[in-house]
Amino acid sequence: MKNNNIISVITACLLGLTFLSSLPALAESSPANEQAEPEKGPHRGRMLRDDEFAIELAIFETGVPPEFRVWVMDKGQPISPDKVELNIKLTRLGGVVDDIQFNQQDGFLRGDMVIYEPHSFVVTITAKHQGKTHHWKYNNFEGRTTIEQAVADAMEIKTEVASHVTLHQTFPVYGRLMLPPGANRIVAARFDGEIKQLHVKQGDNVKKGQLLLTVESNESLKSFQITAPVEGIITAQKAGAGEQTAGRTLLTISNTSTYIAQLAVYPNDYAKVAVGTPVALSIDGYAREFTGNVAYIEPSVRDDQARLVWVYVDNEKRQLSTGSFVKAEIEFATINVPLAVKRAGLQAFRDFTVVYAKVDKQYEVRMLELGRQDKVWVEVLGGLEPGTEYVSENSYILKADIEKSGASHDH
Repeated sequence: MKNNNIISVITACLLGLTFLSSLPALAESSPANEQAEPEKGPHRGRMLRDDEFAIELAIFETGVPPEFRVWVMDKGQPISPDKVELNIKLTRLGGVVDDIQFNQQDGFLRGDMVIYEPHSFVVTITAKHQGKTHHWKYNNFEGRTTIEQAVADAMEIKTEVASHVTLHQTFPVYGRLMLPPGANRIVAARFDGEIKQLHVKQGDNVKKGQLLLTVESNESLKSFQITAPVEGIITAQKAGAGEQTAGRTLLTISNTSTYIAQLAVYPNDYAKVAVGTPVALSIDGYAREFTGNVAYIEPSVRDDQARLVWVYVDNEKRQLSTGSFVKAEIEFATINVPLAVKRAGLQAFRDFTVVYAKVDKQYEVRMLELGRQDKVWVEVLGGLEPGTEYVSENSYILKADIEKSGASHDH
């Protein structure tokens, strides 16, 4: 049954890829999807004509934020901009409309608002000249694509809603597991004598007060019993029945219920660590993540100038081992930010870092201004409205589809 489920998922993804690649011009990135390359004017703007009346519309962004500039012609000759009343409406994905009015300036009309990224919208133009009204409407899409929901599901394109999050900033450290001081207890006899019976062996778990050895005193020939001073595991057996105690260590009991992760922190990060600082630990051989807090910072440094910090790790299930390698992330800052997105959703688009906003079955780039980050999230300072649904997983599929369409930054 498990294999059948895997085959079904693979089949669905392959069908989704086939369907996606078969759709012509999924990415509506330029008016070329609907018409030939638009005519350009002397200012490299788009020429729009209605009989003998014409305007040249360009987005100007040299030394200023992007803005519309318009030059007007009638019967092939430039005319004064003060003789034209112009309005442009930009309808963006999601229904937002930018309503732009124009003022005359140095032989052209200048829009009264910034044309913010992405420059992707339906453009509606109304121009009035000598009692006549001229209308134009065209699509100027970039970084936009359409994918049916069934295909998005098959390709595991996941989305989330952009909102406030808490960043947990960390830095990596490495170390080993060690038993804490006092975890190893030595078992010896108070009087010299012969070990008559050893009741445990190496590897046995023992309780506090459990009988370990029976010893006959050499002096009194009386037998006495040695019991476990603590709970733990017999980690060393150095004597057997018939041997003399001879004042030596007979057994070692180790309490392995708790380990210490000794982690090396180098000078650049000294100031980021204090007793109580949260730590997330990954231990070689174990899939689960362990958590704890810095409990102690050793006052001296090693030869490599690292200071060792201690983090206690619970070993209730007795699964950990002394000497295991540890990789950890020490948290040095917790920051609440009003808006963030998942780092996994970020992609490059032109010279921008973007996420793909989703509106129904359409997806479009949102150019981001980014701030602080942690391993999962990155703060958004601009370019995205709170509450926007965006692609958080497998956004590379959208990037590839848009690039395949030959999208251009066309004004």
